[in-house]
Amino acid sequence: MLKNAINAATILALLMGALPALANENVIPKQELNEKLRAMLPENIRERGYIVAVNWGSYPPYEIVMSPTELEGASAELATAFGELFGVEMKHQTVSGLAAMLAGFDAGRFDMAIGPSGDFPDRRGKIDFIDWVKEYVAFAVPHGNPKNIGSLEDVCGLRIAVMAAGSAERVLKAKAQECETTGKPVQVQSFPDQNTSILAVRSGRSDGFFSGQAPLTYFVSQSSSQLGLAAANLPNGFGDIYQGTIAPKGSPLSAALLAGFEVLFENGTYAAVMKKWGLEGNMLPKPGINLAK
Repeated sequence: MLKNAINAATILALLMGALPALANENVIPKQELNEKLRAMLPENIRERGYIVAVNWGSYPPYEIVMSPTELEGASAELATAFGELFGVEMKHQTVSGLAAMLAGFDAGRFDMAIGPSGDFPDRRGKIDFIDWVKEYVAFAVPHGNPKNIGSLEDVCGLRIAVMAAGSAERVLKAKAQECETTGKPVQVQSFPDQNTSILAVRSGRSDGFFSGQAPLTYFVSQSSSQLGLAAANLPNGFGDIYQGTIAPKGSPLSAALLAGFEVLFENGTYAAVMKKWGLEGNMLPKPGINLAK
């Protein structure tokens, strides 16, 4: 829903900037092999000794793609913990979109996507979501919030950037139709990726960028005080937004991953990772499969 690729040059620039402020020196504890969890893995994974985890582009601070096979961020640290619990290697691969990921699942090239990815019932035809975060949709705005955006209700008459083809765009366009009746239309500016949308706000071409709160928080943190976060922790046209790890529907891997998350929640690793990356506001009290209604 709220993710897309950010080019490698941008990611490297961000990493050299404020990333250490989010990812401090907290050490995530190494996990002990859990034979009960390992036994839950599909036999072919146990025999070959690795899990292939696919992603479809950077979604900071969860997934930061450093190369087609190298991932950093909160999700990468959780994937490492899974590998230790299961006693297997975690191999990362990057593809260009959900459709490519699903095709890879069908062909047996990928086993899972660590995510987190938006759990929506209409996406569950071939996949399960093992949900481990709750997301909100907010606005990145110029410093000081000059247009006084306090919620989605305040966008009439403004220029709002949004990611093309996502659910945030659908919600914004529905609101724009309401604004038409007030004589203060919204200029919906649809962009192909997060980076272009953020640049539109920084350059003054947009009054705000409507997107997922976690990545917006990340971008705001490294904007040298040029940007701020507005309308945070509010519904803003959405119900509860759950996000999670993806596995093929009905696969034994779904149950194994849920059990693995339960261990990481219980032993404090999940909380340590989320806090390390500034994601306390997105934590769930417990994981679950297909939680979204």
